[in-house]
Amino acid sequence: MERFQQQLARIRDLLDVTFFRVLLFILLALILYVAMYSNVKPEKLDLNLFSVASQAIRSPVTIFDKESTERKKEAAEAQVGDVYVLKKEINENRVDLITSIFNSAAEVNKDVEAGSKSSPSGESETPSGSKPTGDKVAMLKEKLTEDVSDDVSDSTFAALVSSSPQELSIAKDTTVTAINNVMKNKIPADEVENAKKRVEEELRFANLDLALKSAVIELGRYAIMQNEFFDVNATQELRKQARESVEPVKILQGEIIVEENQLINPEIYRQLELVGLLDNENSRLPFVGLLLIIGTMLAALYFYFYGLDVKRETKQNYVLLFSIIFILTIGLLKGISLIQINYSEIGYVFPVAMGAMLIKILIDERLALLWTVIMAVCASIIFNEGISSSLNITVGIYILCSGIAGILYLSKQNQRSKILQAGLFVSVINLIVIFALAFMQNVHYNALEYTFYFVAAFVSGISSAVLTIGLLPFFEAGFGFLSTMRLIELSNPNHPLLRKLLTEAPGTYHHSVMVANLSEAACEAIGANGLLARVGCYYHDIGKTNRPQFFIENQMNIENPHDRLPPLTSKNIIIAHATDGAEILRKYKLPKEIVDIAEQHHGTTLLKFFYHKAKENGLDVNEKEFRYPGPKAQTKEIAIIGIADSVEAAVRSMSSPKPEQIEGLVKNIIADRLQDGQLNECDLTLKELETVANTLCETLKGIFHSRIEYPEMTKQKVKQA
Repeated sequence: MERFQQQLARIRDLLDVTFFRVLLFILLALILYVAMYSNVKPEKLDLNLFSVASQAIRSPVTIFDKESTERKKEAAEAQVGDVYVLKKEINENRVDLITSIFNSAAEVNKDVEAGSKSSPSGESETPSGSKPTGDKVAMLKEKLTEDVSDDVSDSTFAALVSSSPQELSIAKDTTVTAINNVMKNKIPADEVENAKKRVEEELRFANLDLALKSAVIELGRYAIMQNEFFDVNATQELRKQARESVEPVKILQGEIIVEENQLINPEIYRQLELVGLLDNENSRLPFVGLLLIIGTMLAALYFYFYGLDVKRETKQNYVLLFSIIFILTIGLLKGISLIQINYSEIGYVFPVAMGAMLIKILIDERLALLWTVIMAVCASIIFNEGISSSLNITVGIYILCSGIAGILYLSKQNQRSKILQAGLFVSVINLIVIFALAFMQNVHYNALEYTFYFVAAFVSGISSAVLTIGLLPFFEAGFGFLSTMRLIELSNPNHPLLRKLLTEAPGTYHHSVMVANLSEAACEAIGANGLLARVGCYYHDIGKTNRPQFFIENQMNIENPHDRLPPLTSKNIIIAHATDGAEILRKYKLPKEIVDIAEQHHGTTLLKFFYHKAKENGLDVNEKEFRYPGPKAQTKEIAIIGIADSVEAAVRSMSSPKPEQIEGLVKNIIADRLQDGQLNECDLTLKELETVANTLCETLKGIFHSRIEYPEMTKQKVKQA
């Protein structure tokens, strides 16, 4: 393991150089490209017109078939017949025309009759119509248009002007009625003659004299004409609607274009050419697309790590760990895709939640989500059901949901034992997603297929949990990661060192627990790692177990040994607990963060009591000799622990501390640390220090609040007195 860590240290040093950092991502891109190359490589097919297909050929893409769509539109347009409309105004105009002819004839008769009555000869009144018929016909024609005069015979006009007003009225009503009866229906051009015959048949039975009947028949036939005409605009609009109602014809991805042993006719050949299967051997577009998608994914990862606000060494560890998990997962993904099985969705057994949970536990939840999205994209390409240049969206959605389920379950569950529960939760989500996708696609499975997908869902979830539990210790040990789960395990009171501290230095153990409470609250108040601070406090004074009786919290009912020792000796014993503690923690292989807390929590502070004691004894001593060796606190957590350590010890030494005394003590200790330069090497701000001070005061007031003295206790004290 040490050799492995040495190799990692060398790699980390290389990653400081931008060239090697970019080279690592290029390596990841190359691995992805190799893994997905065969899945986007176009199939080499020997296809010729009028040849027989040796295998069923599916479309690699979804594409719009413009030619087929146009044919369907033309067919729909051809089914729309010509639109004809009935023009009612023609009926009205023809009726008005015939009415005008009858009215004009009546007017001629009236004019003739009026002229006869006012004759200058003074003769008696002549009977109506004494004027020659020819003159009357001429008068009637003058009242009518030239077209009417030419189209209607003189005999018809003569019959009209020769009839009495009563006969003209009856003839007019009969003719108009017959015309209306016929022309209220559509009369196309080829039905005009039939319509004329119908009006003639209707007028033939009119109760009129023979001459007048012949006249009204001629006028009726003359009135009948075409009243139904072709409507260009309406026809074009209907045909346009018919074209627009046609759904675009698409060749869907995965759709069978030609069955096995089927003849490739011109239409099939055209479709094969349309989806790019005839010239796919020389196509480079799938590979360009693959490069673009890989470049996009890895660019997102690169900039994520570039913007990560952590220490240089931690960031390098994250990059290396992520790369290893990434390569392992892609290898597993590709291996599963190569398994020959009758079920196309073999990708359902892929333990995607393994990588997601490992990255969430060891690195970051956001990175785990990004990793899950990338795996979903890669899986949709790798599990493409043998159709080159296509995507298996079903598996992609399944893997996305599975990974997110594992991340969400562990978002507030930090114990290692919860990983197996997370695996079970992922299995349930897997099963739900599988059947949800099947139901949406209206797919019906048989009993054997249901069994396969049920088993696949649970294999994916459980194997994810098992692999996570198995790989987690190796990554934690190899990379020196201090995960939340590892911290919780270290906080177990049954840990050998904590048991040692409790049995050999119970006062120190109690002091450590009190400091842990203070430090955790203060760290969480400023957004630092409260759990790390708590666990670090448990072990920060483990070095005192070498000489527990030399520390005041363990001196119960015994004489203080420092009263008999020279100040230099006492100083060495007290200072040694920091370095001794670091050595003990290293011996038990505790994480570096815990070792740093034990080593740095006192920084380079001065042992004032023994320094002044040495001065009082007349010794010529240097202040540096009475300072801890350090180093000073390098992180916020260690700085806060150092402050809380001093505050707790000082407050504990006070009898019945009041709130204002506690506040003054806390502020003095922080001010002393600032003046002494103990906080110069960590990134605590003055605003955060103020928050820390307020939090420590509130916590201490809760711990050392005054208690009510009950009467019985008072009586007992009086009796004892």
